[in-house]
Amino acid sequence: MTPTPRIAVIGAGPGGLTCARVLQRHGIDVAVYERDTDVAARDQGGTLDLHAGTGQIALREAGLLEEFLRLSRPEGQSMRVMARDGTVLVDHVAADGEDAAPEIDRRQLRALLAESLAPGTIRWDHRLSAVTPGPAGTSRLTFADGTETEVDLVIGADGAWSRVRPLVSAAAPAYTDVTFVEAHFDDVDVWHPAVAELVGDGNLFAAGDHKGLIAQRNSNHHVRVYIALTTDQDWLRAAGIDPTDTAAVRTALLTAFTGWDARLLRLITDNDGPYVNRPLHVLPASHTWPNTPGATLLGDAAHLMSPFGGFGANLAMLDGAELARALVRYADVDDAITEYERVMVPRGAEHAALADEGLRRFFGPGDRDGADVPDVEAENERYKREAAAYGS
Repeated sequence: MTPTPRIAVIGAGPGGLTCARVLQRHGIDVAVYERDTDVAARDQGGTLDLHAGTGQIALREAGLLEEFLRLSRPEGQSMRVMARDGTVLVDHVAADGEDAAPEIDRRQLRALLAESLAPGTIRWDHRLSAVTPGPAGTSRLTFADGTETEVDLVIGADGAWSRVRPLVSAAAPAYTDVTFVEAHFDDVDVWHPAVAELVGDGNLFAAGDHKGLIAQRNSNHHVRVYIALTTDQDWLRAAGIDPTDTAAVRTALLTAFTGWDARLLRLITDNDGPYVNRPLHVLPASHTWPNTPGATLLGDAAHLMSPFGGFGANLAMLDGAELARALVRYADVDDAITEYERVMVPRGAEHAALADEGLRRFFGPGDRDGADVPDVEAENERYKREAAAYGS
């Protein structure tokens, strides 16, 4: 009788949790190790659009699609695109019943996935400090608290700065020359009605002259804004600005956005609380690695890409579901890894190239016009076609 492999997922993000959920649905034991102390230990970020042809397929495999649809915000598929002078280029309002890419807050998605797992599956407060290869494809995992465990398969679902990635690849994320400065608006409909009207029920994009503003409607009357600059990674330090000095950061941002429409500048001037600096990093779009016994990657650990296109979390979840299914199908762990990576690696490369193209287009010189704006309805139809064709 073939012994049950000892499987460890490093990282309790959407991809790692999806993998664990699908494994458990098929009776395969798995442990998830996560550095956070609990599911709500930190801000999980903004909202995600889960595409019918990727993220929703993963949720279906996890048996959670209907619950996701109850939690999601179909109206969040609305999108407004403006030029920096305030001209509205696109004003797409999501139709009733549209389910190609409904939105959900990251924290809600994480909670949905985490709560679907058997109690004790997630080992919270376990920060991985080292992975040591052992014999026959095994690995010894060492955590910051000094505890250790040996596994037959370690799955790196631990994001951009993965500690598992060096087992299979020497690649490291590189700065894109673009930084997002995040701003928050609480109880936006009451305290910031002009921002609420500008953003609407979904997302707002405005770009020009290598800069941009991206605003997302989240649940509970919250809006997140990403003020995007093409700049040095250490732009604040180079300017002699303390990142915690909100007034000084705001002054620098307003200088960078001189001449932009006054309605758009409210996204810089009216926020609640401090700004958060978030430089964007990516792995090479062509990132690949030799098949490595007992180890593989998924999500950002495998194909970290820019957020343009919304592919990241969707692919991470599909990666997780497909890896789990391969482990169900194949008695040999390495056969499962080989089959999984055969599909995942080129798919990640394809989408990373598209995300790179989106980043360059958004932050190009001069002003945007209607030709630069994606066709939302065409994108939604593509997601549906991908869903219909999946597995055929």
